[in-house]
Amino acid sequence: MTSEIESRLAEIADVQGRVGGFAGADLSQTEVLFTSWGCPPVTAEVLAGAPRLKAIVHAAGSVKGHVTQACWERGIVVSSAASANAEPVAEFTLAAILFANKRVLDIARLYRERRGRLDWDARFPGFGNYRRVVGIVGASRIGRRVIELLRPFDLEVLVSDPYLREDLGVAQVGLEELVARSDVVSLHAPDLPETRHLLSRPLLAAMRDGATVINTARAALVDQEALTAEVASGRLYAVLDHTEPEFLPADSPLYDLPNALVTPHIAGSLGGELARMADLALDELDRYRRGLPFLHGVEPATLSRSA
Repeated sequence: MTSEIESRLAEIADVQGRVGGFAGADLSQTEVLFTSWGCPPVTAEVLAGAPRLKAIVHAAGSVKGHVTQACWERGIVVSSAASANAEPVAEFTLAAILFANKRVLDIARLYRERRGRLDWDARFPGFGNYRRVVGIVGASRIGRRVIELLRPFDLEVLVSDPYLREDLGVAQVGLEELVARSDVVSLHAPDLPETRHLLSRPLLAAMRDGATVINTARAALVDQEALTAEVASGRLYAVLDHTEPEFLPADSPLYDLPNALVTPHIAGSLGGELARMADLALDELDRYRRGLPFLHGVEPATLSRSA
């Protein structure tokens, strides 16, 4: 936490101090918990020692790891900075989409190897972003932001989400149609039992030759073994910010395949981007102080289908 953030926090609230865990912590006078990644669960036992607790403001993404059923039963209001974390993920995804259709990785590699001019059009006929089809799987907070960022481009955007009930200004189609039509399939669904291997071996096989899978969501959404086989064959491309395991073993072929870009979970907020999340959380804390409802409140009913 930077000195600027700490100063603003002190202006908004009477800060009792930091705790690394709840064991032995005196929460008897605590009205708001200001939490971040790694916060332990706020259990019924913790709540018993925090009789005045009314709110949890989370300066990170998902609250599933620490906001328990006991918190909802107590009527505690909860806010999350997930929308701030969505921004860099959406930006990363936008760059990946544009680079994928432009075949930037391929051309850069060949240029480095050849050290001279190549016939790009012969090597990559029709490459580029004009009128390409991009499929967004999951109308989540990040998925919706990606759709917004894609609007200025001459792309056809499809979305598939069984829970989507509103018009996002793009064509809503079934998952099978989306993977069959898309040049890029970008995943933005939550990791739930029903979404495990959502992009299955048959659906991967149904994708267009030369299409790209982008996963900035969760590794479990993709049958990674099947995807690796498709990429190794040269038929598909992949941009993966999430893998199973999170850090691939040294002998994984994904490291060396020229049509795969694998990054170690860097799409979300890192470095200076963390300040955006802290600023949003402080804004929410200030709203609570002034008796206003959260702008980024978390509702328990939506947690079953969110990250």
